[in-house]
Amino acid sequence: MTATVKIAIAGLGTVGMGTVELLERHSKLLAARCGRAIEIVAVSARDRSKDRGADISGFDWFDDPVAMARETSADIVVELVGGSEGPARETCEAAIATGKHVVTANKALIALHGTELARAAENAGVALAYEAAVAGGIPVIKALREGLVGNRIERLHGILNGTCNYILTTMRETGRTFEDVLAEAQELGYAEADPSFDVDGVDAAHKLAILTSVAFGTEVDFENVHIEGIRNIAPEDIEYAGEFGYRIKLLGICERTENGVQQRVHPAMVPLGTPLSSVDGVFNAVVTEGDFVGTTVLEGRGAGAGPTASAVVSDIADIAAGRRVPTFGVPAASLTPSASASFEDHVGAYYVRLMVDDQPGVFAEIAAELANHEISIEGVIQRSRSETEAVPVVMTTHETREAAIQEVLAAFARLDAVREQPHMIRIENF
Repeated sequence: MTATVKIAIAGLGTVGMGTVELLERHSKLLAARCGRAIEIVAVSARDRSKDRGADISGFDWFDDPVAMARETSADIVVELVGGSEGPARETCEAAIATGKHVVTANKALIALHGTELARAAENAGVALAYEAAVAGGIPVIKALREGLVGNRIERLHGILNGTCNYILTTMRETGRTFEDVLAEAQELGYAEADPSFDVDGVDAAHKLAILTSVAFGTEVDFENVHIEGIRNIAPEDIEYAGEFGYRIKLLGICERTENGVQQRVHPAMVPLGTPLSSVDGVFNAVVTEGDFVGTTVLEGRGAGAGPTASAVVSDIADIAAGRRVPTFGVPAASLTPSASASFEDHVGAYYVRLMVDDQPGVFAEIAAELANHEISIEGVIQRSRSETEAVPVVMTTHETREAAIQEVLAAFARLDAVREQPHMIRIENF
């Protein structure tokens, strides 16, 4: 590389323009910290005429980001196009093939193709950096690869999607339904017009797959992440959670088990007073458990122009300063295939809500099914409404296997007195 580090940016949306602003505003600060000047020389986006609120006329313009990656004189290509295929993937592949470092905020790309891209980058002697792909401005990748390098990580869990956390927080504070709060989140710009990736857990699962690889030295294995979203969380579940001493969060969890690595994303009840229970709104948080350091907690904004641009520039600065570590903490050639544990073998406590006819003998039927599946009750809330309405029976269980709870839920659904599909949320007593 030359004395000045040259940057090409593909994608000039919110994060792209945030990166442009940060690099220009803090050019002297970055030069002092990196020992070299950092200069944007080329950009690419779909619409050249769009007013982006900043002057980009001094940069070389490319209509095609892939062509830019091949032809630019830049040392680093920053991919902010998004998506796991098409121009995003091709831009990264072209940059690596022509000896350029890659910085990306693209969690879907890394979750689905990170292993092969890391191998290509390391074979080419260039960096593939993706701090901004996970948890926005929280430096969790750097923490795992560098700050916690001396630890064997046993478990990692966290709130990895700000949209879901905002929705669940607002539901708790206002008592409103999921659908109502989602509509508000869309109006405020916290949720996309099509919110599926967020509320169905896919976005969090992309991030979890990446974190699992860094934490455990395995190949990125998105296909074996168990994924559930928050669409079925009702206001009454949030109310009952509070009565039992919990709050509901969408969590991403990866942990070592006797049967291999388990990766799961789903709503969970976390005890009041634990680090994640007080992380509200659009904030993210990641908790790691290392054998020497114990528990560490990182919290901050998980999205937005400023936090994400901050993470993008942290990767650029590392490359400019010559700080290099393997993409996923160990050389890509040394990443081990992920030995995935069956989710049916998961052991934990559970919250179950049933809507049943208010008549004698119903609870005895419920208790009999629990006994048949060797599941014991820890706590129960039962309230009457009227003679004509179904009433809720809400319980928490002691630890049992996932397979057993699924079997008993199916048995509950077959009972004549049960009016609605049984509802379950896992309890995580971290």
